[in-house]
Amino acid sequence: MSRRIQKVRAFEFLDSRGNPTIAVEVETESGIRGISIVPAGASKGKNEAVELRDGDKRYNGKGVKKAVENVVDKISRAIEGRDVTHQREIDTVLIELDGTENKSKLGANAILGVSLACAKAGANCLGIELFEYLGGKSGYILPVPLCNVINGGEHAGWNIDFQEYMIVPVGFRSFSDAIRCASEIFHKIKSLAQEKGWPIGVGDEGGFALPLKDNKQALEIISKATEKAGYKLGDEVFFAIDLASSSFYDEIKKTYQLKKEGKELDSDEMIDYIVKLIQEYPIISVEDPLSESDWEGWEKLTKILREKNIQIVGDDIFTTNPKIFSQGIKKGIANAILVKLNQIGTLTETIEVINMAKFSGYKTIISHRSGDTEDTFIADLAVAVNSGQIKTGSLSRSERIAKYNRLIYIESKYKTEFAGKKILQNFH
Repeated sequence: MSRRIQKVRAFEFLDSRGNPTIAVEVETESGIRGISIVPAGASKGKNEAVELRDGDKRYNGKGVKKAVENVVDKISRAIEGRDVTHQREIDTVLIELDGTENKSKLGANAILGVSLACAKAGANCLGIELFEYLGGKSGYILPVPLCNVINGGEHAGWNIDFQEYMIVPVGFRSFSDAIRCASEIFHKIKSLAQEKGWPIGVGDEGGFALPLKDNKQALEIISKATEKAGYKLGDEVFFAIDLASSSFYDEIKKTYQLKKEGKELDSDEMIDYIVKLIQEYPIISVEDPLSESDWEGWEKLTKILREKNIQIVGDDIFTTNPKIFSQGIKKGIANAILVKLNQIGTLTETIEVINMAKFSGYKTIISHRSGDTEDTFIADLAVAVNSGQIKTGSLSRSERIAKYNRLIYIESKYKTEFAGKKILQNFH
């Protein structure tokens, strides 16, 4: 059976927000195929790889025909005839063909679509599951889901300042039990909102977008919902928050604008605010607590929260970029990294960052994007690299549920282990 690439196709699909995205299909000489649909972010770090958009009248300028053309006219010629299982070789060709630091020539969306489609085709050629192809025999850990149950910030029309309020169901023996817990709490939140007569909407990632009076009220409601669902806070269930602080940071004043609470905080005041939140609620993970520009503040906060065994996650500050991440490691910033494939643009570079994190003692959380698709690649990647944690949204919207269902399938069919106990031990 030939594993050589014979044809590369590309399409303009739609993501979960109804905006265009690129899909790529790679086919070998023996007819084996792999297809990948690339996600898109709204809250983006400044140093993310460039997502190529057309900028014309179609789709309000968000079309991706140029990216599609780059795949069909340029990338295809460079990789056709190559062995689809030679992932590093293919990704190196893609990087060199683009030739820019941020993949702005061909577009990171075009490059990533090809990279991931090749990986899927490679797994299909060998007749094995994608997580087995990516991780070999060493990939067997089912991740703890960081389930977004209340949305805010840019993802929910700024109903509250912080972007994501998540439950972390670690105190369970299986992924299936953990996701059941998350689902039950999610529906209890809806019941509580209905009792208050609130209009019930959902944000980009499926979490409830509620008319809350301040940022703390979200934590109060989740606490109450958890108890009503019959679960124990600080034992079976903990909280995680993604502040996405860069989105409300004033670069000129160097202050954090918490408009929902009528506060303007400098870096030290913001650090105090976060520490108090952690003291009041069972929060074990904070993501982007400070702006990507506030490196000095990050160093201070990391020292404080490390002593409290809190996970400090860098997303916008690192953008899954090995060069930037290495600087963060040297400065002792954060102790975990959020991993997003489309921030860097190839599977090989993504795995390089994951390996850097493991070598340096940083935890990894494999993540979706706010504009996601039905593609379940990140579920397999999380198992393959034993990340132990995954962020893929709420318990609504099918593009989020697809990843959870994929993990349930892997757990039910293959010999795996749920990461809950190991993650819990890290925070005690």
